[in-house]
Amino acid sequence: MHNKPAGQPPGEPPSGLAGRAVTAPPLPGPEERWALFLDVDGTLATLAPTPDAVVIQPALLPVLERLQQGLQGALALISGRPLAQLDALFAPLRLPAAGLHGLERRRADGTVTAPLPPPALATVRRQLQAYAAERPGLLLEDKGASLALHYRLAPQRGAAVRRMAQRLLAAGDGALRLIDGDHVVEFQQAGMDKGRAIETFLAELPFRGRRPVFAGDDTTDEDGFRSVTAQGGLAIKVGDRRRGASLSAITRYALPDVEAMHSWLAELAARLDPTAAERRDPPVR
Repeated sequence: MHNKPAGQPPGEPPSGLAGRAVTAPPLPGPEERWALFLDVDGTLATLAPTPDAVVIQPALLPVLERLQQGLQGALALISGRPLAQLDALFAPLRLPAAGLHGLERRRADGTVTAPLPPPALATVRRQLQAYAAERPGLLLEDKGASLALHYRLAPQRGAAVRRMAQRLLAAGDGALRLIDGDHVVEFQQAGMDKGRAIETFLAELPFRGRRPVFAGDDTTDEDGFRSVTAQGGLAIKVGDRRRGASLSAITRYALPDVEAMHSWLAELAARLDPTAAERRDPPVR
């Protein structure tokens, strides 16, 4: 990944993004009220060979806590992970969150909704288990209401995995949707995505009436980018814009990597609470 040069002026494209119609994301004006939505893997945490190897840097937690306070609670995680994994990663914080791309959701008041998976998922589960068992390097992550087949440890299998997933989807009854992400294909119940999860939050307090801002890194975040852009919000692409041409076409704002995202969040927390400069947390590393 590219690193942002020290002292780069605000508004200039981050390193590696020259020639693209993108800028570093702004900070809110004095009268702006934001609702902040954050993807996790690849956005708040650096990707790892396997999902359980991903870690959240401890210094990020107080920044998120300050952001939640500065936004009067209008901060939520929007992730493909289940809520239980999010709570383990961000402990002791328990933030409002949409897990499994919105199938699970914890509101700001702490109440949780989690629909039962459709029967079609059980059929796909058996087929994916058999497929992965015969091909070293593939990892099937069973999230209960969602199934993710990872091929990061065997990238040469990517094309075959995607073709197989399309065949399974075509043979289904329309109850499932297929998400083609970064070295992963994922099956989940149709009718929900990150964009709809964000829209559901925006219909509720404390998010209602605020300008939506969503940061993500992958094609799985595309629905969220479209949703906030359609509502006059900010869509922020994290990571190499050469990966995911469709994302680059949707997002105007970009940050080169997770470290830059952490720095921007710290700046945002300071903007929302100017007195924080006197008790500034150490930089996130």
